[in-house]
Amino acid sequence: MEIFDNITKVVRDDLKEKIKPGSRVSVVAACFSMYAYKELKSQLEKVEEFRFIFASPTFIKESAEKQKRKFYIPRLSRENSLYGTEFEIKLRNEMTQKAIARECAEWIRKKAKFKSNVTGEYMGGFMTVASDAVQTAYLPINGFTTVDIGCERGNNSYNMVNSMEAPFSTQYMQLFDTIWNDKDKMQDVTEMIISNISTAYNENSPEFIYFMTLYNVFSEFLADISEDVLPNEDTGFKRSKIWDMLYDFQKDAVLAIINKLERYNGCILADSVGLGKTFTALAVIKYYENRNKTVLVLCPKKLSENWNTYKGNYVNNPIASDRLNYDVLFHTDLSRTGGVSNGLDLDRLNWGNYDLVVSRFVPCSAIAVLMGVRQKLMLVKSLKCWRRIPG
Repeated sequence: MEIFDNITKVVRDDLKEKIKPGSRVSVVAACFSMYAYKELKSQLEKVEEFRFIFASPTFIKESAEKQKRKFYIPRLSRENSLYGTEFEIKLRNEMTQKAIARECAEWIRKKAKFKSNVTGEYMGGFMTVASDAVQTAYLPINGFTTVDIGCERGNNSYNMVNSMEAPFSTQYMQLFDTIWNDKDKMQDVTEMIISNISTAYNENSPEFIYFMTLYNVFSEFLADISEDVLPNEDTGFKRSKIWDMLYDFQKDAVLAIINKLERYNGCILADSVGLGKTFTALAVIKYYENRNKTVLVLCPKKLSENWNTYKGNYVNNPIASDRLNYDVLFHTDLSRTGGVSNGLDLDRLNWGNYDLVVSRFVPCSAIAVLMGVRQKLMLVKSLKCWRRIPG
């Protein structure tokens, strides 16, 4: 056994000696970088074959592929590492990426095959080099990058790699063959690798560059979006009268509010005066009424006529065809224990049956939308001063 500390003894230097013409190189690792290929280019060009297994699902096809994407954007950091990891930024800044990517893609077409683990099972990384003269195994190998083979320091406190020869290395070669041939655990991703590396040297349209820019600016926001919290268009809320009356910025606000409600059970719309907060809230109400949710609107008494009009069968109701059916009460009703308000008997009102509460605040020019309310809420002048009252 030999130990490489990747400071005084570097794995790359040993690989240059061990990889002979006709060698077979096999790697299990988390990621592959074309800059590691560049470091060993003269040796890898002469191998008989190069096999690589991504230890975690990478570049795999979706089990239920949705709409085909016109622009592919790598989803994971281990997929982005094809073009260099965060610790290889110096190499990327040398402006040689295009040439390296072209050479690497050509080499993969001739010599290499890539597969990915499609299971959730953990696979430790290692590398084997087999030739007629010697059989060597290197471990642990976390990734096939310039950091892992000792060309760059990275952020590792230490980067120790063991190398062993036959008969110990033979066991790792047999293990690799077993995994490689397991069709239940492996998926061939060679074409995906070639396709993605090719994007580094192909001429890209301005449209593609624009979308890539948008992705990098908003990637964190996109990561938070899932179908579970996106509005369900099958409810037909986009075919309503209120939706047709909205401006584009109001439609964006409606979708954002629904997203926040599904994720956080609450949202505050604080647009400036005159931007149509009421109509935006009505569109949100329409969405949830289409889902058979019960809605309560809380507003100051002087605004009750407007809210009653939008749900009534009146000639001056521009959205009468939407047949909204929410209840309207006033903020002062929350502290009352009886009586009749806006046609509703507070003695018998089932407060816990409301799925959505829309509260209109005049002093702070905002609308609060809350889901899943099971207790009365006391809303006092400011959004910061509301408290729950049991009962």
